[in-house]
Amino acid sequence: MRFTVLSDNQGCGELEGEWGLSILIEYRGKRILLDAGASDLFSRNAGLLGSDLSSIDFAVLSHAHYDHANGLVPLLRAFPDVRVWVRESCAPDCYKMSDGMEYIGVPEELARFEDRLIRCGGLCTPTEGVWLVPHAMPDREEIGRRENMFILRDGTFVPDDFSHEQSLVFETSEGLGVFSSCSHAGAAEIVEEVRAAIPGRPVSAMIGGFHLYNKQEPEIRAFASKMGQAGVRTVVTGHCTGETACRILKEEWGDRLSFFHAGLSMELPD
Repeated sequence: MRFTVLSDNQGCGELEGEWGLSILIEYRGKRILLDAGASDLFSRNAGLLGSDLSSIDFAVLSHAHYDHANGLVPLLRAFPDVRVWVRESCAPDCYKMSDGMEYIGVPEELARFEDRLIRCGGLCTPTEGVWLVPHAMPDREEIGRRENMFILRDGTFVPDDFSHEQSLVFETSEGLGVFSSCSHAGAAEIVEEVRAAIPGRPVSAMIGGFHLYNKQEPEIRAFASKMGQAGVRTVVTGHCTGETACRILKEEWGDRLSFFHAGLSMELPD
């Protein structure tokens, strides 16, 4: 399988960057778009890379935040046959406390394409060898409270439990390859969720943002230790991981770790 980063915080050459993430994955004859970034930049970068998005088989939204979802509206407008797998609870209801409550959710216009959204409850299998894994760990509301992230539910702001977040998982000859775009519930915990949901297979690769940009060094090094104990051999990260965390993780993991930038293309064994 091959994956190509269409948009990330880091641009490269003529490919621009933005705070967001979009990855095109080619796997056993299928072309899958994971997230669509914060704008139509993913599509423009795809054009510069010579990648034809009209041939994607389906898209997946990792979670209901604008920096992964805003590009879905231009995608769905441009390609009438594309359908998007989302979590059952995905809705325009995500906020972050900053100077007041700031809306950070999916574009409201996405509701116009409801008939093209495939709402996934529990463990789902979009195609053979591919799974969508929801969060199963308890007390995720505590993470939402810590991150100042909230859901507007029945007129009241409650801590986000990230039930709108999912990991995209692939079967490979070396184990499971996990794509977890922002890992709000904790990347090491997500590895455990995936192992429990798809038993009998090791997690060999973890690709995504780890939401460590606002964490201190002891927590980052503890995370690195957990991932090492889990036996993950290949890690590729960027977006919300943050520069400090990337530096520390490189110290901890060395050649096992690579970094996102727009246009990055890597192969994993099928």
